[in-house]
Amino acid sequence: MEPSCTQNGMKPKLKISDLSRSLGPGIMMAAAAVGGSHLVASTKAGAIYGWEMLLLILAVNLLKYPFFRAGVQYTLGTGDSIIQGYHKLGRGYLWVFLVLSAISAVVNTAALLLFSASLLGYFLPFDLSLNVLSSIVLITCITILFAGHFKALDKLSKLIMATLTIATTIALGVAFSNGAVAPTDYQGPSVWSIASIGFLVITMGWMPAPIEISSITSMWLKRQCQTQKVTPQSALFDFNVGYIGTAILAVVFLSLGALVLYGSGIEFKASGIGFSHQLVGIYAATIGEWSRYLIAVIAFFCIFGSTITVIDGYSRAVSEAQLLLQRKPLNQPKHYNSWVMIVSVLAITIVTLFISSLMSMLDFAMIMAFITTPIFAALNYILVTKTELPDELRMGAKLKALSIVGLIYLFGFLAIFVWWKWLM
Repeated sequence: MEPSCTQNGMKPKLKISDLSRSLGPGIMMAAAAVGGSHLVASTKAGAIYGWEMLLLILAVNLLKYPFFRAGVQYTLGTGDSIIQGYHKLGRGYLWVFLVLSAISAVVNTAALLLFSASLLGYFLPFDLSLNVLSSIVLITCITILFAGHFKALDKLSKLIMATLTIATTIALGVAFSNGAVAPTDYQGPSVWSIASIGFLVITMGWMPAPIEISSITSMWLKRQCQTQKVTPQSALFDFNVGYIGTAILAVVFLSLGALVLYGSGIEFKASGIGFSHQLVGIYAATIGEWSRYLIAVIAFFCIFGSTITVIDGYSRAVSEAQLLLQRKPLNQPKHYNSWVMIVSVLAITIVTLFISSLMSMLDFAMIMAFITTPIFAALNYILVTKTELPDELRMGAKLKALSIVGLIYLFGFLAIFVWWKWLM
């Protein structure tokens, strides 16, 4: 079926029901985003720094917005994925994307796989090793992807986001009614100190997600265009719902950390099952024992949703980039399936090697995401500003200004991190 993206500048008026049916790639992006960045980074931000991190988390979501939106703008305006756009800029751009995405695919999948496996162990009445649990999660993800591909993932993402939103709203309401646990005179560490740079880097790396997810959103959108009518209005609505939703959930998890964990003096454990059980136990002890499995469900859906969408998205992106470099036809399911298996095998191998270091693995994945973020942001900005797009999809003056500020912020903070890490 031919793509049905509206690219001619038309602005059809759509009803709310039409917009709700258009939800898909943006929600899938949200499902990929609300993993380690929210459950781990946002919760720890609130637990360590209280409400001090609130403005910074909102700022990083705002400053990354134009670079995530670029994938939607380019695909709706040209009918191509943003990866095809990199190829048109030059093979060098595509090689940069392919190498960085292939590394990110394996590292991020391994980190999320290890985390979701540790949470799965929480529900089981008997003990299984993390290797076995990781294999169960991985086989489930692969089965869902091979059985239904886009439609199955689309429906699962919507279910996960709906469950996650309801559950976190309930948990936050209970936490607010109980009040903060920190003593009124408690003074935690300052987020603005040099000692906090490492944590800020980790938090911003996956907040709301690594920017290369924009290329994956672009591919999901292109796929959606092949099955239904998609207009700039409906696509941007879908994107904004997903993106703003992730920002709100980041604030929710930070709030839970600030209310439940800030000032408690508890340190997170480094082991997989130890960390997940500790996190659930802390919330249950504070909010109420009745909430134990509610928090566990939130955590599991959060990470499992990220795991399956990341495996699918990165495999699609790396597969397409490789086919473009080899000048082969796109849309080869067998090639995509091969990359799903390659990413999965490499990820489970890393899990085996780092089985007892969940937090170290997550930290490494987030630092890698932070280091590559400015590069992907610059690629997206160059592509969208150099491409002739319809007026309603073109980057306006305000969005350009926000992009410039975002690039200065991302590259500037990267320079500070390099100085702090290796030169200080």
